[in-house]
Amino acid sequence: MINKPTKPKKNSQRGQSLVELALSLMVILMLLMGAIDFGVALFAYVSMRDAAQEGAVYGSIEPTDTDGIIARTMAAADDIIIIEEADITISYSDSTKLCEGSTNVSGVDIPHKITVSIVHQHPVSTPLVGAMIGSQTITLRTQVTNTILSPVCDP
Repeated sequence: MINKPTKPKKNSQRGQSLVELALSLMVILMLLMGAIDFGVALFAYVSMRDAAQEGAVYGSIEPTDTDGIIARTMAAADDIIIIEEADITISYSDSTKLCEGSTNVSGVDIPHKITVSIVHQHPVSTPLVGAMIGSQTITLRTQVTNTILSPVCDP
């Protein structure tokens, strides 16, 4: 007796295609969600960078008004991310000589500078991305340095 080869049924091929689509769709969606998370984090970083620049510009004009620098920095980023006061650090190249405006080093006047730094913990919205990087937050850091334009002198 000779066995005839059987033809695969169309229904089994449809089921196979559906399983392949389901498996590949999961991978594609996870990649898409990771790209979206990365894009949102990049957008938050750019907003932080602009906020630090705003604080440094204000600080270059009013270097001793630390409350004003912090307020300007927080207000500049408030529409995108919420920066806490503890996230902002203000430092000077030489805070003891803010009255002089510059320091003479080997006959060259080096202007004093103000630096505004921001460190922010950005939350990751996709759980799988968080599992891959080992945390549900991404640490974003930015730092802007400007020259102090108006030295402060106490009479």
